[in-house]
Amino acid sequence: MPTTSGPALPGPAASTAPLPAPAGPVVAALDIGGTKIAGALVDAGGRLLARAQRPTPAREDAETVLGAVGAVLAALAASPLWDAAGAVGIGSAGPVDAARGTVSPVNVPGWRDFPLVERVCRFAGDRPVTLVGDGVAMTAAEHWLGAARGHDNALGLVVSTGVGGGLVLGGRLHPGPTGNAGHLGHLSVELDGDPCACGGRGCVERIASGPHIARRALDGGWRPGPDGDASAAAVAGAARAGHPAALAAFERAARALAAGIAATAHLVEVDIAVVGGGVAGAGEVLFAPLRRALADYATLSFARGLTVVPAATGTDAGLLGAAAATRAA
Repeated sequence: MPTTSGPALPGPAASTAPLPAPAGPVVAALDIGGTKIAGALVDAGGRLLARAQRPTPAREDAETVLGAVGAVLAALAASPLWDAAGAVGIGSAGPVDAARGTVSPVNVPGWRDFPLVERVCRFAGDRPVTLVGDGVAMTAAEHWLGAARGHDNALGLVVSTGVGGGLVLGGRLHPGPTGNAGHLGHLSVELDGDPCACGGRGCVERIASGPHIARRALDGGWRPGPDGDASAAAVAGAARAGHPAALAAFERAARALAAGIAATAHLVEVDIAVVGGGVAGAGEVLFAPLRRALADYATLSFARGLTVVPAATGTDAGLLGAAAATRAA
């Protein structure tokens, strides 16, 4: 990984606009996924003062992927605000192991038990580095600046290619010992259901993730349009138009999510569930059946007031959450 004393890696063109003065302490945040690696310098008000991004070379070897992380950090280090950054936060696709500082993203096969925290520390100098899973990061962002703000007990969900999550308990982010607490996607909601990639059966992710929604719709007779788009977003469009197989696929996904959310609420007494990720972009196609199904599962008196809302921090959730995680560390 490059160091700040070495030559700068190629980065985005420098802006000629003056940088705003930071509000309070600044944190360097990284959002690492299978498609992109994003970075930002984030102040205490949640403003992203400088940004950098690189595509994730997901099919390359470990050091090539790390090089993309280094390029993002080098671009941030070129900002005059870099010296004000007192910590580094990382939200990464998982599994992660925050206790060991390692990551093993399913969609980045070159990283298996990769010592990401150690390698980032070499770049960051004496700045502390905090690692959490991407679901935990999204939850931290929503609690700080989004739909869960003001709620002391909340569940965050990322419903996309997989289903991840995170928890806020007693007003504080609860990442757990390894940074994976709240990983609702691998709660089993069908004991005799289909095998899941995790080794379990009938997991929420195996029913409610984008690829499985699309597969269910295809199995039910839905077919893509002339453009060949067979994504969950295309299924959502068909559901809005009333296609029965598309509607059934989202209904089934919503019931799986409702069962997982209710089980979590019964276990730890959250009062709000915030749902983000690409599948949440389906809007009421997902949220209407989800709310109906939740009434069937969240039946204990202390869970009946549970609300489900869309996430509010959008595409910046990973960066904001990585920054927020350093505040909770």
